[in-house]
Amino acid sequence: MMAAGRAAELGSDVTLFEKNKFSGKKLRITGKGRCNVCNDCDVNTVIENIPTNPRFMYAALSNFEPADTKLFFENLGVPLKTERGNRVFPVSDKAEDIVNALRNYTKQHSVRYVNEEVKDVMQSGEVFVVTAAIAREFDRVIVATGGASYPLTGSTGDGYRIANSFGIDVTELSPSLVPLETIDREPAEMQGLSLKNTGLEIIDTANGKCVYRDFGEMMFTHYGVTGPMILSASSHLGKVERGRYKILLDLKPALDEKTLDARLLSDFAKFANRDFANSLSALLPQKMIPVIIKRSGIDPTKKVNAITKEERRSLLMSLKEFELTIKQPRPISEAIITSGGVSVKEISPKTMESKKVPGLYFCGEVIDVDAYTGGFNLQIAFSTARLAAENAIY
Repeated sequence: MMAAGRAAELGSDVTLFEKNKFSGKKLRITGKGRCNVCNDCDVNTVIENIPTNPRFMYAALSNFEPADTKLFFENLGVPLKTERGNRVFPVSDKAEDIVNALRNYTKQHSVRYVNEEVKDVMQSGEVFVVTAAIAREFDRVIVATGGASYPLTGSTGDGYRIANSFGIDVTELSPSLVPLETIDREPAEMQGLSLKNTGLEIIDTANGKCVYRDFGEMMFTHYGVTGPMILSASSHLGKVERGRYKILLDLKPALDEKTLDARLLSDFAKFANRDFANSLSALLPQKMIPVIIKRSGIDPTKKVNAITKEERRSLLMSLKEFELTIKQPRPISEAIITSGGVSVKEISPKTMESKKVPGLYFCGEVIDVDAYTGGFNLQIAFSTARLAAENAIY
């Protein structure tokens, strides 16, 4: 919609092919339905948050930066607000407002909508033949199909097939910003439990180094872990081999070991005559108590006043270093972003035009560029869309 609207705004006759009944289906579910439109930062900060082919994005971001994105939507009547981490959302907290603004933008500039699935794109002489329900001819084609994540929203890898049909290289696809499966079964025992204000470290056991550190929210699931921290962590991992990466959770990050030990002593004094299993309700969520008891190695029926210093230390470490081992990421269909895509070596970074096929442009997630959470991926989509549109027009 951004590419179509911009090209039409600049005077082109534009047809937008949309196989869904309505546009922006994936956009409507971003940011838990709130839509993290962009990040309120400068171009260099966006670049720093793009781990895959960041240099490719300089021209597009310089042409349309986060400040431009904010102004664009505000001019379309969508008030915005900035939250923690400079994440920008509509004041309404409704992704639908962003979708409607883009839809209105295209309508305002007379973009023609065709609700048909594109089956094929071919080049015939100086024109492109786009075949959906019928074949139509166009002078230029912009591929803005998204990746292969969340296929129920329409992102089924169509853009990769179009690129391949022209002999354009597509790099290996993998999930990014994705939940993680664990070898441990304990997350299943705590399924549905959300944690806030939790410390996180991801350790690469191949070298013992911490590859990611964060603080925030997460959730246990039947397969492992998910939530904002986990999704962000997933994009910092290399090839995920079973058992290579460990998650260390600090369940009490506001308390150092000495302070936490004092808290335990205080609770134990208060519940001195209780069984250990009945003494942790003030310290932990109910679903987590059986898991922590098992990890501490303390007999759940032992009276609190009989717990030894060594046992208390074991409990403390279970709270400060709750360890889980990563098995694998969840499938690409569950990822927020597809890592990989049309090779940046095949595309001019100053125009988004294919180097191999003049008149064919790519933008957004279909390109092999992806970023961390925080509004950066939508900024990539908007910036590359604008640049493609501005160079595709006559």
